[in-house]
Amino acid sequence: MADDSASASASPSPSSDSPHQHRRDAIKSSVHSTAGSRRREHAVAIGKERREALIRAKRVCRAPLSGSDETEMEEGDMVIDEEKACLEAKTVHAVEELKSALSNQGKGSQKKKIEVLRAMRHLLSQSEVPPVDAAVKAGVVPLLVQYLSFGSPNEQLLEAAWCLTNIAAGEPEETKSLLPALPLLIAHLGEKSSILVAEQCAWAIGNVAGEGAELRSKLLAQGALRPLTHLMLSNKGSTARTAAWALSNLIKGPDPKVANELIEIDGVPNAIIRNLEKADEELATEVAWVVVYLSALSERAISLIVRSSVPQLLIGRLLSSDNLQLLIPALRGLGNLVAGDGYMVDSLLTVGNNITGQALSGLIKCLKSDNRVLRKEASWALSNIAAGSFEHKKLIFASEATPLLVNLIANAQFDIRKEAAYTLGHLCVVPARSAEPPNIIVEHLVSIVDGGALPGFINLVRSADIESARLGLQFLELVMRGYPNGQGPKLVEMEDGIDAMERFQFHENEVMRNMANGLVDKYFGEDYGLDD
Repeated sequence: MADDSASASASPSPSSDSPHQHRRDAIKSSVHSTAGSRRREHAVAIGKERREALIRAKRVCRAPLSGSDETEMEEGDMVIDEEKACLEAKTVHAVEELKSALSNQGKGSQKKKIEVLRAMRHLLSQSEVPPVDAAVKAGVVPLLVQYLSFGSPNEQLLEAAWCLTNIAAGEPEETKSLLPALPLLIAHLGEKSSILVAEQCAWAIGNVAGEGAELRSKLLAQGALRPLTHLMLSNKGSTARTAAWALSNLIKGPDPKVANELIEIDGVPNAIIRNLEKADEELATEVAWVVVYLSALSERAISLIVRSSVPQLLIGRLLSSDNLQLLIPALRGLGNLVAGDGYMVDSLLTVGNNITGQALSGLIKCLKSDNRVLRKEASWALSNIAAGSFEHKKLIFASEATPLLVNLIANAQFDIRKEAAYTLGHLCVVPARSAEPPNIIVEHLVSIVDGGALPGFINLVRSADIESARLGLQFLELVMRGYPNGQGPKLVEMEDGIDAMERFQFHENEVMRNMANGLVDKYFGEDYGLDD
């Protein structure tokens, strides 16, 4: 067994090659391979995952905003079965009405403008498949830009912004058609606008930002970040919620510049804390997504967040909520924080502190979930904690997490098995000097192998995914080198591990080929079995 006194003080540090180097470097076999950072990759990828988590990147606005004078649409108002051709004809006619109303300056002209805007908005929000394409082709966007002009009544501004919101929720080319409207949408976020108008414009901007990097760059270049941020500071829950959602769309990866700028805006850290503390789960969900992107992209943000009450609030949500839409960003945000450098993780999760036990309980709850995303994210977070200090390894090893992870590596979907394998591997080693293989924590290794994890690692060796196969080989090396009484090679052989390694005998990947062949030669050479 590794010397506990030496092991406890040893903790891996991030690679000097990159400030985002993942703390998985602790699992190194004698052939020295590493797994790189995924925090930044996560920031790019989770837009898709976010939609899979039932949280749409773009959203159609169907009901009036909270606080609006308009009554909720009555049941049955949704236009569902109307013929597409008829709906498109109505839309083209509505665009002509918008054009006509703009040129009418006589008595009742303002009332007429509101009526035609409302008719257009009904078509774009109360249809099961809104006729956005027909409206855009008929030239609705330039007209709506005119209706957004400063000095217009709030009701007119609100209706125009609502129409633009739902156009922005359409197909990519339809969203891009809003480019001429962006300066006015951003301008109406300001303090001189009514809160309802500002919130509706924030919704439209969130839809535009959700379309992709090109439109996010346009919004940022035109100054959307700061006024949108100030809306998130609002005491009105729906306004803060809409602004937080739009902000998370605006700052998502991979460039850290915007995240760094956001966290430095006065009031942002306090607003995040205040909104996470509130009982409103929808608000907490959107703010948690802001934390996800900040912690994925900005080292400055991580530093500020770790030293605040945000980690405790995220952990509290993990423990108290059963709302999947909230649990996913709370878990991802916490996972990003523990993927930071070792100092921050050790200061955040000091063994013996109440927050550390609560964090582990929250992660175990997610490991037990039936939801694939929660199990995967919890395993990933645990892998980073397990890559830390010897005390953290002991804490996880002694908890319910270890048998759950052993079960996952045997029975879960591939991506979850891979995450579980990282955690289990980290539990078995502490770093040695840079040129040496890691020291093995024999007690942990024996328990994990005897608990049934070895076949799962051998299945990873057979995987077509090179990173997973490398991870499997690294664990086999630990077993063959460190299992007591020289029994490791026999255990590997009994599970057909030799056959799994020999698939790399002529593999095109030189590192993997040398790694596998080296292990077979070392542990199953000419003298293997002669002492039996």
